[in-house]
Amino acid sequence: MESQEKLQENTDEQAVVFGALADPTRLKLVKLLCRQRDADALCVNALAGFLGVTQSAVSQHLRVLRAIGLVKGERRGYHIHYFVNQDVLEKCRKLTSTALSMKELSEEQSCQEYCPERRTEDVSSP
Repeated sequence: MESQEKLQENTDEQAVVFGALADPTRLKLVKLLCRQRDADALCVNALAGFLGVTQSAVSQHLRVLRAIGLVKGERRGYHIHYFVNQDVLEKCRKLTSTALSMKELSEEQSCQEYCPERRTEDVSSP
């Protein structure tokens, strides 16, 4: 039971991050914003030009990224300029790294408990 709890740990948060980054345009948007400094934050018009998509498409992608806190906006004159929230970016890095870690499973986490084929192989082995 403890292994299931360990597996479930952060899974919902990890799924949200992977979901937000699953769209290729959204991932390009994050990469582009990661290269900018806060002072060089970009407005929707500039982002649309860099990405080769419409302003409305950029706005929809930014909405998803703002919802998870990864992107922040700051009003400058008539426009809102966007940049990556560095604290949330670091949290996202940790969540994805943990989800994709290659740690060895302990004996209690192995599939022997759940895989009938494995149990019979182990019993029949000399």
